[in-house]
Amino acid sequence: MLSFDIQGYHLFNQFAGHHPILDHTFAFFAQYSLELYIILFIIAWFTLPKIEVKQRHTLLIMGLSGVLGLIINVIISHIYFRPRPFMVLEKGTFTQLIPHAPDASFPSDHTTGSFGFAAASWGKAPKWITISFSILGILNAIARLYVGVHWPTDVIAGILIGMLSGRLLWKFSSLFQPITNWGLRIFHYGINSQ
Repeated sequence: MLSFDIQGYHLFNQFAGHHPILDHTFAFFAQYSLELYIILFIIAWFTLPKIEVKQRHTLLIMGLSGVLGLIINVIISHIYFRPRPFMVLEKGTFTQLIPHAPDASFPSDHTTGSFGFAAASWGKAPKWITISFSILGILNAIARLYVGVHWPTDVIAGILIGMLSGRLLWKFSSLFQPITNWGLRIFHYGINSQ
């Protein structure tokens, strides 16, 4: 294991178990980020102006970017298996705040999905969407280290894969316009909604 990973892991995890408010906060973000993202997507979809097509297409690309990142992660984890910190570190040298299956640690799926969503919004979505998704992504990345289920390079790789997924999806974004149009028709949104 890289010394960077071990030192970085303990840099964040050393605080776990000593500060109840931080413990509950980061455990919440580490476990329920997907639910928070779903809520954000729903809020964004229904609060955007009814005639706004491009922004709703951005939301679709954001969601697909997170999915693409997770697909990339599945491929990587089947090629290279890295054990999670709690699988290799000596008991008593770390604090694990949430339960987790002993599956592949690299890359971090939560971080990948978070930054897939966020990165696809950069320069494309309204500021409130970009900022909220980006802040949640950062909190999620820190939380996965704090609660003891990831190494720092798992999270760094997740950030990079998420950002890559966002860029790739935008290169082919026009292919997914029919899906956006379908969603618009369901809710009677778009240029014909006025």
